[in-house]
Amino acid sequence: MKRMTAVLAVLLLTAGQISAKIPVIGISGYTDGAGCEAGMTYIKAVRMAGGAPLIIPVTSDDAQIETVLETIDGLVMTGGEDFDPLKWYGEEPRKELGEVVPSRDEFDVKLIRAAVAKGIPVLGICRGEQLMAVAFGGSLWQDIPSQVAGNFVKHRQSPTSSAYGTHSISLEKGSSLSTILATEHTIVNSFHHQAIKDVPDGFRVAARSADGVIEAVERSGEITGTKDGKGWILGVQFHPEALVANGGNKDFLPIFQTLVWEASKK
Repeated sequence: MKRMTAVLAVLLLTAGQISAKIPVIGISGYTDGAGCEAGMTYIKAVRMAGGAPLIIPVTSDDAQIETVLETIDGLVMTGGEDFDPLKWYGEEPRKELGEVVPSRDEFDVKLIRAAVAKGIPVLGICRGEQLMAVAFGGSLWQDIPSQVAGNFVKHRQSPTSSAYGTHSISLEKGSSLSTILATEHTIVNSFHHQAIKDVPDGFRVAARSADGVIEAVERSGEITGTKDGKGWILGVQFHPEALVANGGNKDFLPIFQTLVWEASKK
């Protein structure tokens, strides 16, 4: 009888493992004019964390976005171009502003707002972190070198490889990010000239560079001015996917593992 009970327990456990759903993690795509794509580093990092990556093509169709969000369990908003400052946070464009792609701006804002409304866990990377300010009532420094007083860190490390960290950040004690990375100080890569200036309601700063530039934000409460499903949200200005996938730095894999874990609850 004991043996039969043990065998039954093993069979039930095995069946549960077989039927366990791998979380589908949407990755926001971008267009190069000839197609839609997302960097392989994002795809690799999601796979390494146990998720199934799904690239989401750029679209302005609300119904298509809604259908995609019914399919995915978590979302990664990727890096890329600058946002249109005049449209999204009411500032005239500075001469240092880089390329703006209006169709992607519209897509990213619609996608993240709809995901947050549904409570889908969201990880924003570089532009994806800046998007959290743009989409929910904050603003950006259009150009760190010309606008941020006292800046001295090289925030655009090109041509140095993205697999290598070049500057330090300090994580806020008690922040979700410090818990995830199990540290309050680390070294990151850096490929940006913009950064969050005004943090929107419902978010808090989770990390800064040595010159005070915001390097991460996370949910702190209810996001006002929009429907809020109260899901997990984290934005990082650096590129952990490149450190993980190209650099083999497993210290940053927990960021993606946490996203996949949160997505598994959906």
